[in-house]
Amino acid sequence: MTSPQNTPASIRAHAEDLVDLVAASPSSLHAAEAVATRLAAAGFTRLGETEAWGLEPGGRYLVVRDGAVLAWVIPADATATTGVHVLGAHSDSPGFRLKPEPTTGRYGWLQAGVEIYGGPLLNSWLDRELRLAGRLVTSDGATHLVATPPLLRLPQLAIHLDRTANDGLALDKQTQTQPVWGLGDAASADLLAEVAAAADVRVEDVRGYDLVLADSARGTVFGKDEAFLAVGRLDDLASVHAGLTALERLVAVGGAERDGAAHLAHIPLLAVFDHEEVGSATRSGAAGPFLADVLARIGAALGATPEEQQRALADSWCVSSDVGHSVHPNYPGKHDPVVQPVLGSGPILKINANQRYATDGVGEAAWRGWCERAGVVTQAFVSNNAVPCGSTIGPITATRLGIRTVDVGIPILSMHSARELAGTSDLDALSRVAEAFWRS
Repeated sequence: MTSPQNTPASIRAHAEDLVDLVAASPSSLHAAEAVATRLAAAGFTRLGETEAWGLEPGGRYLVVRDGAVLAWVIPADATATTGVHVLGAHSDSPGFRLKPEPTTGRYGWLQAGVEIYGGPLLNSWLDRELRLAGRLVTSDGATHLVATPPLLRLPQLAIHLDRTANDGLALDKQTQTQPVWGLGDAASADLLAEVAAAADVRVEDVRGYDLVLADSARGTVFGKDEAFLAVGRLDDLASVHAGLTALERLVAVGGAERDGAAHLAHIPLLAVFDHEEVGSATRSGAAGPFLADVLARIGAALGATPEEQQRALADSWCVSSDVGHSVHPNYPGKHDPVVQPVLGSGPILKINANQRYATDGVGEAAWRGWCERAGVVTQAFVSNNAVPCGSTIGPITATRLGIRTVDVGIPILSMHSARELAGTSDLDALSRVAEAFWRS
């Protein structure tokens, strides 16, 4: 848990703590477990979805569904109409997933059959030492989280063999994105056996798997005044980490108050979803029923009638937090000519006239109020009219539940690269605003 104080030392500590979280989270499944482990250490009770939940005022709880995790605190004086303050983020990132029959190869090379997941910046994955991470499901029904050591690499073709490479490199998504992992005859090799050995299970017992490629390099704080953090999966583990550290501080014991979250006006809830990069339409994605299911069970524990549950939702907020684009000094024409957020100048408020982001005027005012309470400067983000705008879990959550939603995040460069770039002070500031949001 990092300090909320805005000092160079605390900013550095917060960034290094994020580096640790990314290292522990090479897949969305690992990310959900890493968040759950830290919150369990902070006194949160882990619940099973098939179990009866004995939720009580004053309790702290979490539940994991595959690569998603929800965690919340029920204030001591919560009632059937107490609203929820949701901080939403996502655990997945663009990249590659292992195909069925993954062991391939030719010309004496062993290769891995992979499928592109989401919209990665393909060139950024070249010439990096990669590992496989995710889960194996064995014949006894058990699930085993696994992450190999560095095992694979996507080697780039030498410029001597492609003199036009610097004029515009474009990779064929099928034939030129299959990494090498060894030498020999593919007919006598087994990539899955390498993964099974890392999980200490027999490969013949593996009945199914969900495995992704992940960069093995550790994140680095660097630059003048340690202004930058470069690491993989900032989209969106930066927001996951901001919510996690804010929630840890929220429940920390200190001063005359035994529990910092005991008498909040709303129920603070961290919602980390999976599959945002491919549309969120899964059982663990924001378009699925996970959040609605959990809110219904919380309402039932507080004795809420259907009408009271709707009243609680009407008194609720969702802050959808995901990364956005900093103005790029080498490509300024890709950005709005006036609204130009930059790394190190605070979290961003994301606005889009076509509701690709859910922010409206009411949400803008609320966000600025939470930033003021946290002592944080904020920036606005809007797309260049000639450049298509992405979207987030914000509009999905607003549509599914009717909760007023505002889209925010931090500005970064190299979005969807294997290694993205953030401002260290923005990371710390986003966490402090998240805490202010939950305390409001």
